[in-house]
Amino acid sequence: MNVGGAPENGQVVIGLNAVIVAIIEEQPKVLVVQHTPETLTAQHETLTDRALPHDDRHEALPFGPFYPLKHRTLESGLRSWVEEQTNHEIGYVEQLYTFGNAGRDPREGAGGPRVVSVGYLALVQDTGPTAIENAIWHNWYHYFPWEDWRDGTPRILEKNIIPALRTWIAGSETREQREERYERACITFGLDETPWSDELVLERYELLYEANLVKESQDGKSKPLPVDYRGTPMALDHRRILATAIGRLRGKIKYRPVVFELMPPTFTLLQLQRVVEALSGTRLHKQNFRRLIEKKGLVEDTGKIESQTGGRPASQFRFRREVLMERQALGVRHN
Repeated sequence: MNVGGAPENGQVVIGLNAVIVAIIEEQPKVLVVQHTPETLTAQHETLTDRALPHDDRHEALPFGPFYPLKHRTLESGLRSWVEEQTNHEIGYVEQLYTFGNAGRDPREGAGGPRVVSVGYLALVQDTGPTAIENAIWHNWYHYFPWEDWRDGTPRILEKNIIPALRTWIAGSETREQREERYERACITFGLDETPWSDELVLERYELLYEANLVKESQDGKSKPLPVDYRGTPMALDHRRILATAIGRLRGKIKYRPVVFELMPPTFTLLQLQRVVEALSGTRLHKQNFRRLIEKKGLVEDTGKIESQTGGRPASQFRFRREVLMERQALGVRHN
């Protein structure tokens, strides 16, 4: 295996991708690096225009190749690339998924190597300005606007996505294909009274991709469907990687207390609720949420009071890290 260099045909290259998440002003943000075609091509050897959105700047997750002689571990290589590209150190990090589908990199179609990327999820609190101009925090609903239900059903679903999906279903070549498409649309997008699952972020994006309803699936095609594009595309398959991370995090906050990796040392219960809502894309019932937190014993009162603008003073709490040793079911379930 030739890793991290200029591989020969039939070889495999290992890449490292980071999805870095923070909560900023009650919004879920992801750290992206804005590239010009030149800098992105330089970062990703022999990249072709077929992998890029057709504009002047391309948003990508921090990424780079794994160099066995330079990087002691995959994680150390990831941290090195993140610091170099964003000037940001990451704390909590976990391996997300390994992306190795055939054709995910344009070089493969030209006889180049299979590119296998190991994705990581990092949760951070320090979101101060970075010295690198092209490293920017963006709201993750900037890429998936149909995932934010905090203000009710997203307009893009009713106006654009659902009608387009019904057209795609109706255009099936066989009855079996029509039934299969309809079933998938019901499960992922909640058609016809089917419940919406907040964790199916990747499945929804992949269905839109298959239906030719996202920009990445239309690049290079001669006759793209005339849909109203919403959601910012990303270079390569980075929006798919981000969708995987969002779905994973939404599921994980229900059974593990990872949400506290995004919280400051002390916080109010309302601030905690807003963070959970930002991640899940849904609004929560205030009293039910507080009863759940109290029942699980995840936080304790610090005895301090925070004066909130326009409201009553609120008690400050901290996460009881000792509960990690007490039991396993420690998430903040919100459904």
